[in-house]
Amino acid sequence: MITSLCLKNFKPFEEQLLEFRPLTLLSGLNSTGKSSVLQSLLLLRQSYQQGLLPKTGLALNGELVCIGTAQDALYEEAKEDLISFTITWKHGEESIWEFKYNREADVLDLVTQTNHESYKSSLFNDNFQYLQAERIGSRPFFEMSDFQVRQHKQLGTKGEYTAHFLSLYRDKDIPHNHLSHPTAISLSLLNQVEAWMGEISPGTRIEIRSNPDMDLVSLQYPYGLSNPRRSTNVGFGITYTLPVIVAVLASSLDTLIMVENPEAHLHPKGQAKMGELLALAASCGIQVVVETHSDHVLNGIRLAVHRGKLDHQDVQLHYFQRLEKEGKIVTEVISPRITRSGRINKWPDGFFDQMEKDLMELM
Repeated sequence: MITSLCLKNFKPFEEQLLEFRPLTLLSGLNSTGKSSVLQSLLLLRQSYQQGLLPKTGLALNGELVCIGTAQDALYEEAKEDLISFTITWKHGEESIWEFKYNREADVLDLVTQTNHESYKSSLFNDNFQYLQAERIGSRPFFEMSDFQVRQHKQLGTKGEYTAHFLSLYRDKDIPHNHLSHPTAISLSLLNQVEAWMGEISPGTRIEIRSNPDMDLVSLQYPYGLSNPRRSTNVGFGITYTLPVIVAVLASSLDTLIMVENPEAHLHPKGQAKMGELLALAASCGIQVVVETHSDHVLNGIRLAVHRGKLDHQDVQLHYFQRLEKEGKIVTEVISPRITRSGRINKWPDGFFDQMEKDLMELM
């Protein structure tokens, strides 16, 4: 499990230290650096998967993340052509990666690497799920991938293999009873997914049909006694949310889940329930890093803390803002804390306070 991340000369950060806990929430205005934090971790994993780590350098473009050029990755006002990532792990071990910017070749060459044992962590192995903000929405059929799903149990960065994943593992019990929904008829993955999906759209059931000859899976939603409906004929948020729920429920101990905008296309109640589910996952030894713009997701987490479902010390909040200092625009990170009662100890300007500001003006 990651306990801290230090970025040096990477994108908007000259030098930034961020604490991580079982549940880490990144928030802030658009283009303030939240995604850059996720990208730093994704770059390391992507480079390892492409065989460039631990010896060569960074793979800036691939399935997980596309940065562009090495110059795009380097902090604009860097005093030296060196990017470094430092990760501290749960038991205090530290891993450092330093990359030299080769201006002629426009690549980032590895110059320093410590702690090769880190490649056994969930950041680099199959106990990992990353779901980006732009996920696969409703469509009649979804892709199959034996390589990604059977061999590596991955849902795809857009959740494109979620239907195939469910078709294979639907009858397996979820790894953590603590994540079990009280209305589910069993611990099987499919029953649990349906029960949690019912918090978003009551009565939702899932019907999956595989067509191996065409490497496609159909996904339909029966409601009660009605005929199954194609995913294109139900609310967009149902299919958009499905990968997040499956990723959480199917994850084993020490899995790292990174999710962007889990609230997308969800009603406020569904967003709050999503926050609760992510909090429950963090209480089970799963590390969750979530980027969100939703105060409902935050409040779902706060309620989980308030109800004793997650220790307040297992939650880390980071709020990103842009400020002008000495004629330069810089990113500043403020880190409020959640108390035992679910309250937040400080509310920086812009930190999920827009509703209060709007209501004050209306009153």
